[in-house]
Amino acid sequence: VQLQASGGGLVQPGGSLRLSCAASGRTFGLYAIGWFRQAPGKERVFVAAISGSAYTTNYADSVKGRFTISRDNAKNTVYLQMNSLEDEDTAVYYCAANFAGTGRYVPRGQYDYWGQGTLVTVSS
Repeated sequence: VQLQASGGGLVQPGGSLRLSCAASGRTFGLYAIGWFRQAPGKERVFVAAISGSAYTTNYADSVKGRFTISRDNAKNTVYLQMNSLEDEDTAVYYCAANFAGTGRYVPRGQYDYWGQGTLVTVSS
């Protein structure tokens, strides 16, 4: 599975962005997909995850109520809708695939494939 993240950019506080994670392969629906982010000088941390069927989603406390993860298996794509963005959301965002994952939180070491990051900058 190859993953390609896109959709990052510069946005003002309070604004919105939608990230996309496009995947190759015909087994996309067998993978849970997670989004992680890494701010400058900090560790990569979990943001959100979704199961292969989209039945289960999970969010970090810091983004609950502001971010929404979804997927379209017909398009092999997972989305991260980010609303009410804050300065603290500035980071490089990565998507990752976890084979047979449930969509619940698992450590990043359990993800099998990673995409390249896309930079999100929240600044006025």
